Amino acid sequence: MALPLGQISPDFALWDATHQRTVRLANWRGKQPVVLLFCRVLAELAYSPHQYAYLGAINQAYAQFRNAGAEVLVITSTVQRQGQIIVDDLGLTLPLLSDDSGSTFRAYSTGQGLGAPLPAQFVLDAQGRLRYGHLFSLLHRHASPDTLLTVVESL
Repeated sequence: MALPLGQISPDFALWDATHQRTVRLANWRGKQPVVLLFCRVLAELAYSPHQYAYLGAINQAYAQFRNAGAEVLVITSTVQRQGQIIVDDLGLTLPLLSDDSGSTFRAYSTGQGLGAPLPAQFVLDAQGRLRYGHLFSLLHRHASPDTLLTVVESL
């Protein structure tokens, strides 16, 4: 079941492979909106082709999100070492967080398919309330960077 809009989002603390530190979602509460991107990586060195392209597009739009006052956090179901490979392969500048237990995916009810968590995108306002959510479907895999940016700009 999807999280209801307006609900305070579940907190988490995960390793950021981009900046080599642990980050906690609660650190942004009361400060700025946050975009959460839950991404599916199938296996070490095997990206979902859709996720690879999507991460590239989000990385390109990262400065626009920052200019709009939001942080973007990418959450993968990978171990820390694999997260670092993804950061290096894609040249990511945005935070890529490793949730190898899948607990954050479950807390946000992203769903699961073929034994791996499904992608999802969420926008949280500065108070940490869920203002937008997109769960994976075969017809609409992701919320586009433009859609997410429009939501951020409306907050």
